Amino acid sequence: MNNLELRHLKKDLKAINALKDEYAKLSDSDLKNKTQEFRKRLNKGEKLDSLLPEAFAAIREADKRVLGLFPYDVQVLGGIALHRGYIAEMKTGEGKTLTATLPLYLNGLTKKGAMLVTTNNYLAYRDATEMGKVYRWMGLTIGVNAYDESKGKEPQYKPEEKRVIYGSDIIYTTNGGLGFDYLIDNLADSKDKKYMRDFYYAIVDEADEVLLDIAQTPLIISGAPRVKSNLYAMSDQFITMLKKDQHYEYDEEENKAWITDEGWDFAEKFFRIENIFDNKHDELLRHLNLALRAHKTYEKNRDYVVQNDEINLLDDNNGRVLAGMKLQAGQHQAVEQKEHVELSDNTRSMATITYQSLFAKFEKLSGMTGTAKTVEDEMIESYHLKVVQIPTNKPVIRKDYPNKIYTSLAEKLGASLQHILKLHEKGQPVLIVTGSVEVSEIYSELLLQQGIAHNVLNAYSTVKEAAIIKEAGQKNAVTVATTLAGRGTDIKLGKGVAELGGLAVIGVELMPNRRIDMQIRGRAGRQGDPGFSQFYLSLEDKLIIRRGIETLHRYHRNHADKGDLRNPREIKNPYIKSLVKMAQSYNESSEQQARQQTVEYDESIKIQRDILYAQRDKLIYAKEDIDAMKIIEEGIDNHLATHKFTDKNDVLRYILDNFNYNYEGLPNNFELTNKNIKKILLEIASKELTRKQEILVNKHQMQDFIRVAILKAIDTQWVEEVDVLQQLKQAVISRAQAQWKPTYEYHKEAKKSFDRMRVNIKKSAIKYLLQSDVSWKKGKVEIYFA
Repeated sequence: MNNLELRHLKKDLKAINALKDEYAKLSDSDLKNKTQEFRKRLNKGEKLDSLLPEAFAAIREADKRVLGLFPYDVQVLGGIALHRGYIAEMKTGEGKTLTATLPLYLNGLTKKGAMLVTTNNYLAYRDATEMGKVYRWMGLTIGVNAYDESKGKEPQYKPEEKRVIYGSDIIYTTNGGLGFDYLIDNLADSKDKKYMRDFYYAIVDEADEVLLDIAQTPLIISGAPRVKSNLYAMSDQFITMLKKDQHYEYDEEENKAWITDEGWDFAEKFFRIENIFDNKHDELLRHLNLALRAHKTYEKNRDYVVQNDEINLLDDNNGRVLAGMKLQAGQHQAVEQKEHVELSDNTRSMATITYQSLFAKFEKLSGMTGTAKTVEDEMIESYHLKVVQIPTNKPVIRKDYPNKIYTSLAEKLGASLQHILKLHEKGQPVLIVTGSVEVSEIYSELLLQQGIAHNVLNAYSTVKEAAIIKEAGQKNAVTVATTLAGRGTDIKLGKGVAELGGLAVIGVELMPNRRIDMQIRGRAGRQGDPGFSQFYLSLEDKLIIRRGIETLHRYHRNHADKGDLRNPREIKNPYIKSLVKMAQSYNESSEQQARQQTVEYDESIKIQRDILYAQRDKLIYAKEDIDAMKIIEEGIDNHLATHKFTDKNDVLRYILDNFNYNYEGLPNNFELTNKNIKKILLEIASKELTRKQEILVNKHQMQDFIRVAILKAIDTQWVEEVDVLQQLKQAVISRAQAQWKPTYEYHKEAKKSFDRMRVNIKKSAIKYLLQSDVSWKKGKVEIYFA
């Protein structure tokens, strides 16, 4: 299929190349004027696809004049693929940043917004700064939703500033920034606070990382902190006293820990309680489990780092800090207690979205990466994106050697270190790639013991990552990095390095999937450079411990004590080698299942979110007056249909709680019927709305009040609903042990919860419309909610 797709793309390439000389002869002003010409033709009804050859030829020539870079034919092919809605697989060093200028310019002509979404602020800001010159030169506007990390903290943009960014022809942003902005925009209570328009076109840079690896974790905006618990400290102290295999057990393969019966007996004695499983001790039980997981399943410098007295989570695949991300349901606070840092607020989830749902909102979506073909089926299933492999500009001459496998960690360290020393002795640059910050530190210590100067790329700064990785191809350079550290920055060979054999890439762990293996190997051999890659693995690698079958573990037990760091013995047995590959394949399958489960669970909240956000927008952009009395009447009807008033005091209580807390009492001759109850409730509501109208200046201000009151009702109940669904997800997973299908149970309960929320919105709307106070101050409505 790839050859067929390339043939279609090459037809467009031929048409673009046919215009090369013609556009080279244009003056600067004539070339710039092409932008307005193209836009006029679009306004007259011409299709964007028909403009592709001319627009690509124009921006290609502009790239040459402004940036001094003329996109190669393979880069143009990549650009065409991106416009056509493919994921373009382009090898490391093939110039994806420049490639993106072609489809971004073409789609930017529509004035609907063409986005380049990448993984971190450094890359987004760098690429926008470098490529922005050519867009502006051609008369397009560019918005940058990223910042220069080297110059301090992220700026706090006002809504009007965000509106300018997202209203630009071309927008550079991060995946996290885009997702959180979408959620925040849909929490706005007026047009003035909204800044996003409908999503049109996006190119996702490092597409496999964003759309697959990171996509397993939903984006969550939290707020409304819960009351802080003093159980974190008590539980943490207790867990440190437990003994493995006596009070708790730990499954290293599944990375799960649980307290044993003897452990629970010890807990009852420690906390001086009779039965810890009594319902009144549920919170203690929960905190003990959180503390156990914090100590046994979350590892410092593997799962998180401590920075500035805060816990920052790390990406499993690359060791980078996950900015703004926190563990949910109290787990983050348990880890904070473990590390003795100040406990952050345990907050409610206010809004959430998965990347699958976020990117599904784009009318056109594409992506680019060095590795995606092996997961094409999943890309098609989750995003309807096919992968097309773009040829390299120059033949790849890098040598990728078969994996070397050893029984023990010591043997692997010894063998890999001997190889590194030999390479360093002749001055050949070496890039050592590890699977975690922890292993990076081990290799750093070994190199220090050998007196070898080196750089370590840790999880603390993408700016420093890029600066270090740029120098990794210089003579005598030794660099230790986590898997994807410095991704997006080319490693160029220094003077005389090609003659030494180019960059040597040494992978020192079994990686979670083949894509990461390919990314690591691809650090060497860019643009026809020489180089090689070699992986060193051991049966003590974390992935093999977790995913390897019993045969591997048995082989390890029988041979682990027969080698050491100075006498490493490579495993030659082809069967054992195949089992190591199987462990990686099993992990790939597990990762895919986890992502699929995220999508399945997200379906309910996706439907609910779309309904709620549509209702909010309808209110915010309403052109017709909102009939408050109609909304109140619907709320009364709902209540009367589900609640039976038993006496006049019951009715009075309902009035005081929801309609008017100053109401003096029902008439003496009041007859307790639904008709009479509805009549008096409508009279109270009408009188209160009339009173508010007299306070406000005009009908427009009254409509503003009604809109904000109803939005407040929607948002209050939606925050509750999001939080309930987050808690529900945790609860239903346990039902799997009782032969229930968790996702079925989740969707069933989510539907019930949604129906309750809709009723509660109407109930809250009555309360906010009638029991709030309003005033007219300094030319605007002031609203005070009880």
